[in-house]
Amino acid sequence: MERVQFQQEQMLDELKDLVEKHLFTEKETKQIVKKRTAFETALVRRVAKKADFLRYAAYEMGLEQLRRKRVERTKSENTIPSLSDYALVRRQFQIFERALKKFKSDVGLWIQYIYVAQREGARALVGRITAKALQLHPNRPALYILAAAHELNHQSPSSARTLLQRGIRLNNESIELWREYVKMELGFIESLRRRWDVLGINQSPDQTREGGQVNIADDPSRHIVPGLVETPPNQEPMDEDVEGADSRKEIMQGAIVRSVMASAAQALPKIELFETLKTLLTEYPSPPSLREALLEHLYILVRETLPDHAGAIKLLADRFLTPDLKGEDLVDGLRQANEELVRRAEEGAQEEILQVYAAFVEEWCGAPIDANMVSRRAAIAIQLGRFSVAHIS
Repeated sequence: MERVQFQQEQMLDELKDLVEKHLFTEKETKQIVKKRTAFETALVRRVAKKADFLRYAAYEMGLEQLRRKRVERTKSENTIPSLSDYALVRRQFQIFERALKKFKSDVGLWIQYIYVAQREGARALVGRITAKALQLHPNRPALYILAAAHELNHQSPSSARTLLQRGIRLNNESIELWREYVKMELGFIESLRRRWDVLGINQSPDQTREGGQVNIADDPSRHIVPGLVETPPNQEPMDEDVEGADSRKEIMQGAIVRSVMASAAQALPKIELFETLKTLLTEYPSPPSLREALLEHLYILVRETLPDHAGAIKLLADRFLTPDLKGEDLVDGLRQANEELVRRAEEGAQEEILQVYAAFVEEWCGAPIDANMVSRRAAIAIQLGRFSVAHIS
């Protein structure tokens, strides 16, 4: 019980400050002491439960929200910062620290702590938490993704790149890590494009400036598998590092992203990876020309890596069916996709490919009818009938 008494003594000054600022009444502070004492008593028993820590932290979060609302309501220009301005948040952090001493192996608890620290704007603390969490759990991709996102949010792309590279080196079968790495490099292209637009730097090779050029072939992304070379965290990608017109053009055309995707295909030759990357490239707000070029490179990797995989064949056929297709363009896309599947089915005649083709026909023949759907259905039905007769005979 000494621990409980110690915590009671520690809270006296902050509660006094809350009363003096007219944010809480004396009656309310007595209730706070009573609740905290109950929480502390639960924590010092022989077998403390994680739920006890979380309930305690949730109570402190509620108190802090109430304090902030009352501060807003009674705010004056002469308000001087004092102990109560940060004491409740500090107590939340202390509760999580105590919880993690008992539950070091609980990754979910580490992630909750990271989110709380991020919400409170404790940048340095987030960095310390993620570093410690990664040290204890180096095989948890979610922690690398959170740490990299934190660095990106604070304008440190090189540190984010280093974290993702390290995570991939230890977890090269994680689709989530590869996806986030490709996404980060796409964001890097967009940030460079905006910066160069502001600075008036020409991205075409017509205007060459003297200075250092980025050697795309030496980009660390190409060396992830095997022997990953990490980017030093203190080397930010400044403009002088990408001054060469030819290098600028290669970067803006996605050379780094292509090298990352090639490394991913080499490390993890699975259809789930390619489907994830296709979804990312399709949905990410890149310029249309860049998106098309990167998707085409992805399709090349699919052909080379999984030439006879039924899912890969379906993915390649679906490249003709982009979300923006309508009317005659949609009909043409369906015809091309259908012809691609028929050709591959006739070449391989594998059961998996036949099932993929049957599912494709069932999906599109069951779609709502409009004027163009009639011709589309007729074309698919003819192809299906011709293909089925050929294999039945």
